[in-house]
Amino acid sequence: MAAFPLRLVVGLGNPGPEHALTRHNAGFWFVDALVRAHEGRFREHRKHQAELARIEISRHEILLVKPLTYVNRSGLAIHSVADYFRITAEEMLVAYDELDLPVGAVRLKRGGGAGGHNGVKDTIAHMGEDFWRLRLGIGHPGNKDEVIDYVLRRAPAEEETAILECVAAAVEIMPMLIKEGAEKAMNKLHGKKATSEE
Repeated sequence: MAAFPLRLVVGLGNPGPEHALTRHNAGFWFVDALVRAHEGRFREHRKHQAELARIEISRHEILLVKPLTYVNRSGLAIHSVADYFRITAEEMLVAYDELDLPVGAVRLKRGGGAGGHNGVKDTIAHMGEDFWRLRLGIGHPGNKDEVIDYVLRRAPAEEETAILECVAAAVEIMPMLIKEGAEKAMNKLHGKKATSEE
C-alpha cells in the first residue's frame, strides 16, 4: 500500500505553442517531464477539456492532467476529471508557477489559499482547498502591475534552467513521496537551494 494516497497529478498551464515556454506553463513542464520519465503519453479528452495520461510510479497508477481551459479556468477541467474518476482533493497534487518563491525554489505543501494564482483560485473554487500543491518558484518582477506580462513571457536562459532543475528534482522525488510519504519527500525537496538564496 502506498504511503501517500496520490491518484491525480495536475499541471497548470496554457495550451498552444505560443505559451509553451512561458513561466506560467511551469506546471505543464512538470507533468510533461513526469510522463516522459515514466513512458506515458498524453491524449486529448474533449469531454474533460484536458489532456490525460496514465503512468505507474512504484507500482502505483497515477492519472496526469493538463487542463486545456487556460490557467484561469483550470478548475473546470480538474473537477470534470476528478468527478469522473471519483478522485478526492486529498488524492490530488497540483503543480504550478509560484511568484512568491525565488527562481529555483520548489515547495510541496497541502492546503492553503491561492496566493494570488488564478489557476489555483479556480481549482479551490471547484475542489476545495485540501489538495496538495507543488509550487515551482519563478520569482517576482518586483511590481504587481508587471505580473501578467512577466508570467506570460519566457524566462531568461539561466532562470529557465533553474526552473527546469526544480521540475527534475520534483520528478525525482515522486517515488519517495508515494512509497515513504510527504514528510520525507518534503525534507529532500526543500533542501534544494534556490538560485537567489544565500
